[in-house]
Amino acid sequence: MDFTPQQAILELGDAFYDTVTAANFPKTVLRFRNDRAAAQVGLDGLSDDQWRAHFGRFEPLPGSLPQPLALRYHGHQFRVYNPEIGDGRGFLFAQMRDEAGRLMDLGTKGSGQTPYSRFGDGRLTLKGAVREILATEMLEALGVHTSRTFSVIETGEELHRNDEPSPTRSALMVRLNHGHIRIGSFQRLAYNQDTEGLAKLTAYVLRHYYGEEAGDDAPQRLLAHVAGRTAALAGQFMAAGFVHGVLNTDNINVTGESFDYGPWRFTPSWAPAFTAAYFDQSGLYAYGRQPEAIYWDVMQLASSLRLIAEEEPLIEALERYAPAYHQAVSAAILWRLGVLPRDAEQDRPLVQAVEFALASTGAPLDRFYFDVFGGQLPNHYGEPFAELRAQLAGYQPRKARDHAYWSGDHPCAMLIDEVEAIWSPIAAADNWQPLYDKVAAVRRMGEALA
Repeated sequence: MDFTPQQAILELGDAFYDTVTAANFPKTVLRFRNDRAAAQVGLDGLSDDQWRAHFGRFEPLPGSLPQPLALRYHGHQFRVYNPEIGDGRGFLFAQMRDEAGRLMDLGTKGSGQTPYSRFGDGRLTLKGAVREILATEMLEALGVHTSRTFSVIETGEELHRNDEPSPTRSALMVRLNHGHIRIGSFQRLAYNQDTEGLAKLTAYVLRHYYGEEAGDDAPQRLLAHVAGRTAALAGQFMAAGFVHGVLNTDNINVTGESFDYGPWRFTPSWAPAFTAAYFDQSGLYAYGRQPEAIYWDVMQLASSLRLIAEEEPLIEALERYAPAYHQAVSAAILWRLGVLPRDAEQDRPLVQAVEFALASTGAPLDRFYFDVFGGQLPNHYGEPFAELRAQLAGYQPRKARDHAYWSGDHPCAMLIDEVEAIWSPIAAADNWQPLYDKVAAVRRMGEALA
C-alpha cells in the first residue's frame, strides 16, 4: 500500500505534548527492520539508508509530524500515583494509516532525554530491545493485540544499569502502535482539574480510534469501548500464558493494545501466582491477577471521567468489563485449542475444564496447546484430563493440522531460558542469527495458528 501520513495528534494542541529532539547517537547500526509491519503502512520500500535516516536520525517522514512529540501523562505505578512521569525516553515520531484505515503511531524507546526523563539517561539497552522483539513477535503469533517492534538500531553507546551487567550496549527502538493515548493521559488532566482538556481528549479518541463523534454521552461511550477492548486483552494474555509485568495505568492505552515490554515472561504452566518482575514482591501483576489489575486501571479512567460525566452511566459502562472478559478468554482459549466455538453456554464448561486440568497437573502450556490443536487430545493425557476430553467431543476443528509447523516434535515457546540463550551469542560474539532464526520460527507458528 502507499504511505498515508497523518497529523491527527496536532489537533490536541501543545498542552498535551512537548516538542523534543532525538539524541545524536555515535552510530546507527541497523539490527532489525520489520518489513512485514512496514508493508502494512506503506514503508517497506525504504532502503536501509533511508530507514536509518528516519528511524535512527529521525528525519521526518513526508507529510507526517514535523517534530517528535513527548506526550504528557501521569499514572499509578504499582497503585501509587505519580504525577512526575511522561515520555521520558521516547516520543511520538509519526502518524499514518494502515492497510485497514486505522490511525497508527510510530513511537520510540531509547531515543534520548525529554522534559520527563527525571534522572534517567533516556536510553534503552540493546538487550531490552532484543527482548521486546521477542515479546511482540510471540504475542502477535499467539493472537494477542500487541504493538509491533518496527525497528531496532544499535547506537554505539555504553550504558550502565543496576540490574544487568554493565557497561552494556545501547539501542534505539521504534514501535508501531494503534495509539499511545494512555489511561494516564486522562489521569493527568483530571489531576489538574482540566475539564476542557478531558472533553477534548475524549472527543479525539472517539473520533480517531472508534469512528464516533462526541456528544453528551461521550465519556461513558469511551469508557465502554475501553472496558471492552482491555477485557479482550486480558483474556488474550491468559490464553497466551503471558505476564506483562508492569500493568500500570501509564502502560494501558485506550485502544486495548498491549505495549511497552520490560520484565515480561511467559509462564511455563497455568500458575496463577507466577510473576514476571523481580520487584513485584506482592504479586500484584501475577499471571492470574492480570484481569483484575487491568480492570483496576480502567476504574481509574472512570474516576478521571467523573469530572465530565455523571456517576451512574460510568458505572454501567464499567460493568461491561466482566462479561467482556469472560467472553474474550473463552474465545482466546478456543482459538488456541484450534476448535470452532459453539455458544457461551456450551463453551464455558470446556474452558473451565482446560483451566482445571492445566492448573491441577502443571502441564506445560505450550506443549499442551501444540498437542491438542484441532480438538484431539492425545492418549497419554490421562485421568486428570478426562473431563476436558469429554468436553472436547463434538467440537469441530477450525483449521487442519496441515501446516509444516505441526509436523515438528516440539512447540515454539518463549520461556526465559531461551530468551537468555538468544541474547548470549549477541553479547559474546555479535551473532544475531539465533534471534533471526527464532523470529522466523515464531512467524511460522503464527501462520499455522492464523
